[in-house]
Amino acid sequence: MTDDESTTDGQQRQLETDGGHETVDYLDEKIHMFRPATPFMRDHLKLIWGLFAVWVVFTFGPVTATLLATDFMTGTHVLGFQLHYFLTAIGSPVSVLVLCAAYAWQRDRLDAEYGVSHETEAEAEAEAEAGKAVAADGGEKP
Repeated sequence: MTDDESTTDGQQRQLETDGGHETVDYLDEKIHMFRPATPFMRDHLKLIWGLFAVWVVFTFGPVTATLLATDFMTGTHVLGFQLHYFLTAIGSPVSVLVLCAAYAWQRDRLDAEYGVSHETEAEAEAEAEAGKAVAADGGEKP
C-alpha cells in the first residue's frame, strides 16, 4: 500500500501510518499481511502471527516429539495415558481454547488502545437515546 490510497469514490486521501487512529477507519482498510497500513493493523498482525506460531507448536509438537523421542513419549504416562496420546487428545484441544481466549482478550486490549468500536451507528444512537433521562412531566431532565 502507498501513503496515498484511492477510496471507492475515486478521491485520494492520506493514510496516517504513525499513529493516526483518529483519521483512519481501521475496519474499512484493506489488510496486507506483510505491509500493514496502520499501527493498529501492525499490532493486530503481530498478535495473529504470534498466536499462530504457538498454535503450530501445540498442534504439531506432540507428533514431532513422538517421532524424535519415541521411547520417552510412549514410556511416560500422565493420568494413565501415554504422554503422546495425552498431549494430542487433551493438550491440543485445551490449548486451542486457551488461544481463543488469549486472542479475544488481546484483541479487546488493542481495540481499547486504538479506540476501535464495533458498534454500528444505529446501535450508538439507540444507546444515546436510552441514556437520556426523562422528567416525570414528560420533558427531558437538564
